[in-house]
Amino acid sequence: MAIIEEGMDTIVSAIEVENLQKSYGDLKAVDGLSFAVEQGEVFGLLGPNGAGKTTTIEILIGLRERDGGSVQVAGFDPAQEGDAVKTHIGVQLQQTQLFPLLSAEEILSLFASFYRNSKPVDDLLELVGLQDRRKAKYQHLSGGQKQRLSLALTLINDPELVFLDEPTTGLDPQARRALWDIVEQMREQGKTVLLTTHYMEEAEVLCQRVAIIDHGKILALGAPRELVDEYVPERAIEIPLSDSVAPSRLESLPAVTHVDVKDGSAAIHTMNLRESLTAILAESSKTAVSLDNLRIQRGTLEDVFLHLTGRTIRE
Repeated sequence: MAIIEEGMDTIVSAIEVENLQKSYGDLKAVDGLSFAVEQGEVFGLLGPNGAGKTTTIEILIGLRERDGGSVQVAGFDPAQEGDAVKTHIGVQLQQTQLFPLLSAEEILSLFASFYRNSKPVDDLLELVGLQDRRKAKYQHLSGGQKQRLSLALTLINDPELVFLDEPTTGLDPQARRALWDIVEQMREQGKTVLLTTHYMEEAEVLCQRVAIIDHGKILALGAPRELVDEYVPERAIEIPLSDSVAPSRLESLPAVTHVDVKDGSAAIHTMNLRESLTAILAESSKTAVSLDNLRIQRGTLEDVFLHLTGRTIRE
């Protein structure tokens, strides 16, 4: 691990990337990425398909050569010290093909035999919730169960640093939530996780910090809530709208930027939530403004991406 002294504090970085470059002909897949992942955090690379997320992961784990920049993973350069890096990491890539006629238990036992020290198969099956499917052949597992088995293989050598590349793509909501729970357990165990995803909610739930990237460049980096507060500070107060209250009346309230009316409700957009909410409360005592079902909406990481790029993250 790289250790950086900062005043009286010691920051331990599991990953350090400085000005990372990778091109394919005229296409710059990774264009000057710089970031650090602290030990014990879940860090997300957030961006659409083709943003450079998978290429970055492949460089960090030693599967692909970089064109320029410096990389340290667990204190080692994967291009020069790949074997040393592999002893510290576990990797789950987007596509995993396993033996269709072997059971989940047999696959784990086979891969465990490749390591001098490996976690017990029973512990791994329990961690990923496959105890009752241990005898099931791989070809008979559901998509979510296959992903959980793949995650168990990622953890078989009890790595301190885990790479997850789009781990929930194509899964139904229930299977996705199950994998989120496993990632949360890894974080509680002190493991460092580098996660790539294009799901906004996934990044907001799991990651302490995210780097939003597009066209191989980092557009913003920080904690999800901090990025939302910085780039999308506006809030929306939703209230039912009666015929006796004109939208123009709501637009005149303090700090309100505009009002959207749809399906009998008004979304009152404001730059100062406290000031506008206080005014709405006062208005409700004088008019027919109803506070039933009042809701306050904050921005999301998708709003941040749209603000930074002018397009949605899934394009």
